[in-house]
Amino acid sequence: MPVIRFIREGRDVECYPGENLREVALREGLELYGLKGQLGNCGGCGQCITCFVDVVAEASPGALSPRTAVEDRKLRRRPEGWRLACQALVQRSLIVLTRPQAGLADREALLAAARAEPLAAGPTAWPTTEPPSETGPTGQESSATADEAVEEGPSGG
Repeated sequence: MPVIRFIREGRDVECYPGENLREVALREGLELYGLKGQLGNCGGCGQCITCFVDVVAEASPGALSPRTAVEDRKLRRRPEGWRLACQALVQRSLIVLTRPQAGLADREALLAAARAEPLAAGPTAWPTTEPPSETGPTGQESSATADEAVEEGPSGG
């Protein structure tokens, strides 16, 4: 699975390829929003621009889906590495700084440490599952066949 290294939080989080970056961060209980975003965000529609993150590009080339038209409009005056978490789909492992607009003590040291430790590449596809079988877990007939037998009654007719 791809790994997202959250610098500010000091955590590595696994996710499936194609998962939304905002949803992964919220699922893991990471503080994605500053005060303004906590008080009122758009819920992932790309309209409020409060979920932006800084992607450490040299450590994560092509790790996210391409910028959307919404991001191009909303982030035109922001640094190139900033993305809207709600618009970004994780393709491969990457390094992210949440709330890049907020100060971070030892930012450069934390970035250097995050870059120095290799990220697991992970699979590039969702795991496959076996289709459900016709028999139940004990190997008995399926419930549809059992229900049909009950409707016929004891006389078989």
